[in-house]
Amino acid sequence: MNFHTRKWVKPEDLNPNGTLFGGSLLRWIDEEAAIYAIVQLGNQRVVTKYISEINFVSASRQGDIIELGITATEFGRTSITLTCEVRNKITRKSILTVDKLVFVNLGEDGLPAPHGRTQIRYIKDQFGTEDQA
Repeated sequence: MNFHTRKWVKPEDLNPNGTLFGGSLLRWIDEEAAIYAIVQLGNQRVVTKYISEINFVSASRQGDIIELGITATEFGRTSITLTCEVRNKITRKSILTVDKLVFVNLGEDGLPAPHGRTQIRYIKDQFGTEDQA
């Protein structure tokens, strides 16, 4: 799993217990997963269809740097299925896992549309080997 996005846990992200508010983390995950799906499918019109059970395994506190890892696990005709792990960047301790996030590719008419993808696309494969940022 590749970890691309990092977030710094700030006071406005905390719940009354002084730990990262789950809703903030879920918003970050949904946004990052949508961006991942958009890049993989080559279409900005994707929607979240399904998010499986969310397993919070440890807390994150103010000042922590967390990172979100997302990878594709399955390509359907009009969908892409992802998995996600969030961990503490410094300690590498897992904070949360989501086994399954499903996004649907939409056509210009707003209806599910085939995307034609069958495997993960990597930056180096899209733009050549010179620019692997």
